[in-house]
Amino acid sequence: MVSRSYSNLLDLAYGGTPTLSQEKKRFPRVATVPGLLSEVEDDNCNSVSSDAPSSVSQERMIIVGNQLPLRVHQNTDDEGWCFSWDEDSLLLQLKDGLGEDVEVIYVGCLKEEVPPNEQDDVAQTLLETFKCVPAFLPPELFTKFYHGFCKQHLWPLFHYMLPLSPDLGGRFDRSLWQAYVSVNKIFADKVMEVINPDDDYVWVHDYHLMVLPTFLRKRFNRVKLGFFLHSPFPSSEIYRTLPVREELLRALLNSDLIGFHTFDYARHFLTCCSRMLGLSYQSKRGYIGLEYYGRTVSIKILPVGIHIGQLQSVLNLPETESKVAELRNKFRGQTVMLGVDDMDIFKGISLKLLAMEQLLMQHTENAGQVVLVQIANPARGRGRDVEEVRSEAYATVKRINNAFGRPGYDPVVLIDTPLQFYERIAYYVIAECCLVTAVRDGMNLIPYEYIICRQGNEKLDQTLGLNPLGPKRSMLVVSEFIGCSPSLSGAIRVNPWNIDAVADAMDSALILSEAEKQLRHEKHYRYVSTHDVAYWARSFLQDLERACRDHLRKRCWGIGFGLGFRVVAMDPNFRKLSVEHIVAAYKRTKNRAILLDYDSTLLLTSSLSTIPNVEAVGILNNLCRDPKNVVFLVSAKDRKTLTEWFSCCEKLGIAAENGYFIRPKHDADWETCISVPDFDWKQIAEPVMKLYTETTDGSAIETKESSLVWNYRDADPDFGFCQAKELLDHLESVLANEPVLVKSGQHIVEVKPQGVNKGLVAEHLLVTMKQKGMLPDFVLCIGDDRSDEDMFEVIMRATAGPYLSPVADVFACTVGQKCSKAKYYVEDRTEILRMFQVLANASEHASKIAPRPSNRAIIDRV
Repeated sequence: MVSRSYSNLLDLAYGGTPTLSQEKKRFPRVATVPGLLSEVEDDNCNSVSSDAPSSVSQERMIIVGNQLPLRVHQNTDDEGWCFSWDEDSLLLQLKDGLGEDVEVIYVGCLKEEVPPNEQDDVAQTLLETFKCVPAFLPPELFTKFYHGFCKQHLWPLFHYMLPLSPDLGGRFDRSLWQAYVSVNKIFADKVMEVINPDDDYVWVHDYHLMVLPTFLRKRFNRVKLGFFLHSPFPSSEIYRTLPVREELLRALLNSDLIGFHTFDYARHFLTCCSRMLGLSYQSKRGYIGLEYYGRTVSIKILPVGIHIGQLQSVLNLPETESKVAELRNKFRGQTVMLGVDDMDIFKGISLKLLAMEQLLMQHTENAGQVVLVQIANPARGRGRDVEEVRSEAYATVKRINNAFGRPGYDPVVLIDTPLQFYERIAYYVIAECCLVTAVRDGMNLIPYEYIICRQGNEKLDQTLGLNPLGPKRSMLVVSEFIGCSPSLSGAIRVNPWNIDAVADAMDSALILSEAEKQLRHEKHYRYVSTHDVAYWARSFLQDLERACRDHLRKRCWGIGFGLGFRVVAMDPNFRKLSVEHIVAAYKRTKNRAILLDYDSTLLLTSSLSTIPNVEAVGILNNLCRDPKNVVFLVSAKDRKTLTEWFSCCEKLGIAAENGYFIRPKHDADWETCISVPDFDWKQIAEPVMKLYTETTDGSAIETKESSLVWNYRDADPDFGFCQAKELLDHLESVLANEPVLVKSGQHIVEVKPQGVNKGLVAEHLLVTMKQKGMLPDFVLCIGDDRSDEDMFEVIMRATAGPYLSPVADVFACTVGQKCSKAKYYVEDRTEILRMFQVLANASEHASKIAPRPSNRAIIDRV
């Protein structure tokens, strides 16, 4: 299967022949920068996109997971393979929420190893019968990928387990990381075989495939891509210990929508993006988004639900009814408390058993009356830690039963043999309380299943001797550290590490009134029954469609190499400033207005010093010497500092304190743009700022003649941001009756007189040039932050007014790709200096070849 068009592959699978239109070469709608995505060679990585309409009108979703939702076994008689749907697979269950009109294709691994000589036949069968595309991994590669990087590095770390010693997860192994990247690339190749990039949606699941979005985004810049993480996402203090932390973050940010079970997980991810990548998020109309190179990466917070229909069908089975009757007789006269957990280190089985022991010690009357049934499912991982958990659990159960047991009664029943699903359901039905005390877990749907099973049905009620029309009851004791805890507000939440608290919670669940149990059950049942897996999938698809709706409206291209690849997306009218374009305009014009923000043009990006770059000052001086140029430098710095720094620039105009002070050239006097009667408001604002400075390490106050600035650039990013919001509200409150403006900027909170902004400088410059008979026919304005947007607005508005030549070339330019009122952008300060040098060279060249009389005329005008 070598076709990269999904329609070709499916036609081949169903015996069709590709048509000429399918074989026709498609011209890419976007440009890409080729690069290596991993340590594994990637020779075929050009971005592909089509302007042609899709030949398939049905909406399609490609669901990618580590494992296909299939059961597989090999027939012993004819050595053939037998496949069937795995009804327990979440990837299969979520299909119910996508609608009948959505075609679903699955990409993933099989649970059994298929010999290489049979893989083509198996792949063909799965595609034709199940619309599944298998990714066949060599056994050694799979071991390094799954049991290596996924289970030794990602899974422990995401569950807050640091590799402090070789026994705890092991040290970081670069070869395991390479295997992880290689497997993700194999998955990407499989998606490429079936995807129509213009129409299909791709939904990637869980931490096994965290770098897959980068591979897909590199192939198709406009791919409609969602990712959902089913595990916890750790706090930044834990996550930052991962050597490949930035690679994983940037890979995830190549998705359009990233989903998490809880706000805590999403908050940790956003904090990591802020601290490690310098990205900030915004919440608008209920949606959280990260701006990443012109793309908005949306964040989805919604816990997954269960498939209620499947549970109810099992509840209706005669086998379930028989098992319930058997368990009723077995535990007659006893109260059953139930735990269902995997036998791994994070499920807290031993802590639960210790709490049971404590309960029996403190409340001896429960001996003989209360039974804890602990179903221990096989661990998904392997290693010494699993064996230790198993040994500790057996030893604790033995100790409790020896101490509190009696003939015919064991306080703890540990079931470590595999159970049929209906058997587990039967235990749910008879249990008065369900205990989930995991020390860390992504979601854990056991409480949801328990709630639905306790609702029961008429036959089961008769089996239990209950009134079918009577109220239902249930009780939950859940850990604070599992993903479903926030949605179960009626549960008793516990810290599983606090054995006494868990024991008390178990006792409370036993003695709570029947009416209270009924109320809690009804509350939980309403939530679980309305937030099932179909609701979750439908909600995710709706948000993914919303996140992707602007794809075709923006121009896209790829930049970066390896896993640092990302896509730059821009408004069609927002384009990069071409040096050739601006130089051509510069050479043919005679009255030029140049406005430069100080921070974006003259500061070295890598330097902590705020003193201007010597090379940049020299270039600036050369521009000022051209009599056709009027150059203004705009800065938030005070006028004394700027006077010292630019004393050598005699013809340079300077605007200090964001436009409050203006000086047209070195030997002129400073002027104020607006009249301010007094600055008495400083006596109110400064004490408030001092209060926040004392409580925010790394912050400082900048006192200027016209303004006060609270700077938190060196403070902790999160704490500084929170303090800035509080300070902003505080200052707005105490200065409500003063003629000032309180605003936040890039790591600052500023108080300044109303009406003072950089737009005043642009207005002043254009008006002054017109009054001198120098109607500008060339305007260049460069800035890099929000305060410069006022200049851009004035410049762009002036294009329709009397202050510019009708044929003026106007270049409003921001630094970096971001939302702006400017129409152009440059990548960085280095690019600006390079452009200025070219312009200065053009001025010098023009002065050498221009006729001498013409030069005198221009000088006289100035």
